[in-house]
Amino acid sequence: MSKTNQLIAWIKANPFAVGKVVDYDPAADKLYPFDFTAANTELDIDTISDSERFSDWINAKLAKTNSRYGIGGYMEHRTLYARSPLFDTDDEPRRLHLGVDVWAEAGTLVYSPLDGIVHSFQDNNNFGDYGPTIILQHNLNGLTLYSLYGHLDRESLTGLTAGQSIAKNKKIAALGNVNENGHWPPHLHFQLMFDMEGKVGDYPGVARFSEKEKHLHNIPDPNLILRFPKM
Repeated sequence: MSKTNQLIAWIKANPFAVGKVVDYDPAADKLYPFDFTAANTELDIDTISDSERFSDWINAKLAKTNSRYGIGGYMEHRTLYARSPLFDTDDEPRRLHLGVDVWAEAGTLVYSPLDGIVHSFQDNNNFGDYGPTIILQHNLNGLTLYSLYGHLDRESLTGLTAGQSIAKNKKIAALGNVNENGHWPPHLHFQLMFDMEGKVGDYPGVARFSEKEKHLHNIPDPNLILRFPKM
């Protein structure tokens, strides 16, 4: 059985062991599905390269649709990463988004959806990067799962120690503003991994599209934990 299927089986057997990542009431809160592929002709490079203009565009969409959160991104082939040289490589640029983004206001609270420990954390302070990042480690009846939370505020890293116990539904962070979160419109990058591959405080959230099949083995769909309705 693949690790993804093991995770699915564990969630099915332990539905009440999974908590929340953000506050969300499915009966009241509307989600807006963002599309950052080439199919989105509303966005141009000038808008996405300007953090303030990009933020205004995001906020306008959420306000117009009365949406609490904007959602999207898992294995999405994105064009917006042309805004930062961080994602460019000599042979093939990185454009495949590996996590799910939850677009919301700066200061939005973030929680651990599972019992676990702090694996690592750091401020990945580059333009277009995660900014403050926390990675948790979870033991699900012998299956090791890591969860990554990127684009946080810097205060979220205060007082953390590797190995620190974290309970399900414990507040672990808040979303950072554009000046501290890697210069993005405020949002959470939430990602799951089975293997950290020796990395500490960071794990790529964007990859080469040609390596999609490889990443599918290590990076399951975050919505298995988020449990947002399909849009």
